[in-house]
Amino acid sequence: MGFSCLVLVFVVQQLFGQSSAYLLIHGEPTNYVSAVGDPGMTNPNVRVALEAWNFCNEVGFEVPNVGSPRWADCTDLYCSSDFVYLGGGLVNNGSQCRVLHKVNETDNRLGAGDKFPIMGFESYADPDLFAKEKELYLGSLCEVQESPNPWQFWMIMVKNGNFDKNTTLCPENGQKVSKIVTDRNFPCFGEGCMNQPVVYHKYSMLGGNQKVYLTGEFNGTYDLDANLGENVGNNSFFSVSWKKNTSTGSWIFSHRLTTSTKYPWLMLYLRADATEGFNGGYHYNGSGMLKKLPESPNFMVRLTLDIKLGGGPNSQFYLLDIGSCWKNNGEPCDGDVLTDVTRYSEMIINPETTSWCRPDNLVSCPPYHISPTGEIIYRNETDRFPYSAYHLYCSPGNAKYLEKPYDICDPYSNPQSQELVQILPHPEWAVHGYPEKKGDGWIGDRRTWELDVGALSSRLYFYQDPGTKPARRIWSSINIGTEIYVSRTRETAEWSVSDFDVLLPEFTHKADSSSSY
Repeated sequence: MGFSCLVLVFVVQQLFGQSSAYLLIHGEPTNYVSAVGDPGMTNPNVRVALEAWNFCNEVGFEVPNVGSPRWADCTDLYCSSDFVYLGGGLVNNGSQCRVLHKVNETDNRLGAGDKFPIMGFESYADPDLFAKEKELYLGSLCEVQESPNPWQFWMIMVKNGNFDKNTTLCPENGQKVSKIVTDRNFPCFGEGCMNQPVVYHKYSMLGGNQKVYLTGEFNGTYDLDANLGENVGNNSFFSVSWKKNTSTGSWIFSHRLTTSTKYPWLMLYLRADATEGFNGGYHYNGSGMLKKLPESPNFMVRLTLDIKLGGGPNSQFYLLDIGSCWKNNGEPCDGDVLTDVTRYSEMIINPETTSWCRPDNLVSCPPYHISPTGEIIYRNETDRFPYSAYHLYCSPGNAKYLEKPYDICDPYSNPQSQELVQILPHPEWAVHGYPEKKGDGWIGDRRTWELDVGALSSRLYFYQDPGTKPARRIWSSINIGTEIYVSRTRETAEWSVSDFDVLLPEFTHKADSSSSY
């Protein structure tokens, strides 16, 4: 596995609502361009969708009278030509502005077996297949036609970590099984524990005073008997709202996630997904925000993160979670869940998260670490290996040539085998703009991060069959948010994200304007 050490200098500018930057590669400046449809979140119009997944990233079954768990808020702001735009789409008075909703309640309530209102989309009785088709349908309503690559929306993802081992809803490493046999423990209160949520939608409307903008919200609960009209009470709860930062013009996405006794393991992320093809953990053709997919080692991510509440000691808060898919022989995924492997790299910034990778627990460490200078350090080199830089590493369940000791990643929580590299704040990663020590960027430490994700991700170990050509590390999802992992008590996390952008060197953007391998 090779590594090239780049000297990187990153300067971000905002020009006419477009993100640009400069990269210094071996002393040569290179212009940066945005890979997302909404660079820096400055578009005046709303493009947001919500997807809900069960434990294995499918639907399983719908909640009665709620519809398939895909929703969208795609709203355009139209103001008269004599109004002044103040940056980021803000205007100085809303009295002559109007709002156009491109997705209505009928669209959002479509459920398995329903006929789509327009041609070109197939109705399925299977809830899993209907949801993927509904996402494409909503994407068609929201799509922004930009040349050469159209785009659809930012994606909010919620996931229920309950897993009923008495069902066969989830495959094992992609293989359908007649019975789940495992000694792994998963939360489940009994039949129906893998349900989808009830979702409420406050459609985008005009907000603000001197400066106006669109504002809206999705919220919901997994506790199906809850009455959120009265109060949240002891129920699970999630919400994501959006409004404009009137100083910068960026969207501010405000998140809240609360676990409950029945739902102790919940996830909530804001995602920039591929506009077509697979994305992280999703083995169907999807919709999203990434017009051009970033590839290691040449891309950066910029975002502002403000954490108000952390979600307790088991909150695996991801400053960044990047997802991709390639086979163990290095070939790109093709939809064969028996040989495809989801690959994740996740930076956890909760200071209460400890390192499971230790000299006395090598099973939770990658076989080796690559230093910033490209040196390979093996995990049994106890005086040199940076154990505290890793939370854990686990191997794909369909790998044939694993180096002992090894631990297989959970075989049920993805539609196919998966591989995880979870890292922690450490000087090893700080050279790429990541947090250097525990507490950096945590509660009360709001920061705008400029992360050389491409360089860091090129240093990480990922399994590959011996003698095969190294995989191209092309990332189809870039996520921010938390996974409150089996909380012992009711926990709440609150945070906001703004200024989100994915930046590519202009030479790679021009060389390949497609979003495929």
